[in-house]
Amino acid sequence: MTSTTDQARQVLPAEERYAAELAFLAAHDDGPRPPGWALTPNAVVTFVCGSADTLTLTPARRRDGALPAKLVIAPKFVGERALVERCVVTLAGERGLLLVGEPGTAKSMLSELLAAAVSGTSELTVQGTAGTTEDAFRYGWNYALLLAQGPTPQALVASPVLTAMRSGRVARIEEVTRCLPEVQDALVSILSDRRVSIPELAGTPDATAPAAPGFTVIATANLRDRGVSEMSAALKRRFNFETVHPIADAAAETELVRGQATAAVQRAGAAFGVDDAVLDALVTVFRDLRTGRSAEGWDVERPGTVMSTAEAVHVAASLGLARAYLAGGDALDLMPGHLLGAVRKDDPADHARLLGYWDGPVRRRAEDGSALWRRLWDLRENLR
Repeated sequence: MTSTTDQARQVLPAEERYAAELAFLAAHDDGPRPPGWALTPNAVVTFVCGSADTLTLTPARRRDGALPAKLVIAPKFVGERALVERCVVTLAGERGLLLVGEPGTAKSMLSELLAAAVSGTSELTVQGTAGTTEDAFRYGWNYALLLAQGPTPQALVASPVLTAMRSGRVARIEEVTRCLPEVQDALVSILSDRRVSIPELAGTPDATAPAAPGFTVIATANLRDRGVSEMSAALKRRFNFETVHPIADAAAETELVRGQATAAVQRAGAAFGVDDAVLDALVTVFRDLRTGRSAEGWDVERPGTVMSTAEAVHVAASLGLARAYLAGGDALDLMPGHLLGAVRKDDPADHARLLGYWDGPVRRRAEDGSALWRRLWDLRENLR
């Protein structure tokens, strides 16, 4: 039988996907590192944002040829370098970091990249939901062992957060505001006292689990979730808040959509066949609807759903898959239908708003002589 570790995986964690870059950066930058860190803060920023130039390793640092002599570190997060630098400084001070923003702004990806670069693993993760219990932040028990042995260290099941504390690594908490307030507040003592008390093991050396140097927490929260489970003032004080904004530059967003959609289609065993003009039009539609204003300055009624870059990637990948696998799958002809599926997720009235966009910017661009936008205007019936 083939083990799970031997099987191909759809997506590798960041520490495996970029293992060569992480090893190179660890050898390249020998500056001061905070306790428990795998890389220097400067190298973490370079890993996330990319290197402007080719980095070079001296022969002594190449580990007998195991590492390349030169390497360009590719950018992985499209956003302000200053934001990444502030995040790294927060983590270096062992303070909690809370990434907030609209859905689809790559908060989780940034969290994963930072955790992988700082502590070598991004997999000590808790997914916050309304059903998440305090055990997810502290510990639980193997009840078979508990009944057989009583409360022993062997029967204790450490949470990802407790594991991160013991090993001095970064714990990630996704959608922290989806957890109930009383569950969230389990983090207050963890982030202030830097230890977890285990009263069931009182009188033994394991009754307290202290945090090793390097431990900290990166949490994410969507601005759309405000009011689902509002964080207490005490918990907010334990975090530095950083807002991750949508990508400001249209060309950078288009390049990101192209790269991620191409990777998604290739994982499905096909080549990405959506041409640049169609991709540009797709990203333009998303940006117009997201901001409520077209690139030309025309007002656009914004839909209730979030027109995120991540959603644009999904639509572009769907167009690429249709182009690859379905006979006669013309990407531009299919774009209105896929857009409609993305827009009307939250509010049925968003269907009318997309039609309004077609009657506004799409029609006006068609009248200005653009052949591509003329074809899209002719496809308006596909939105019904």
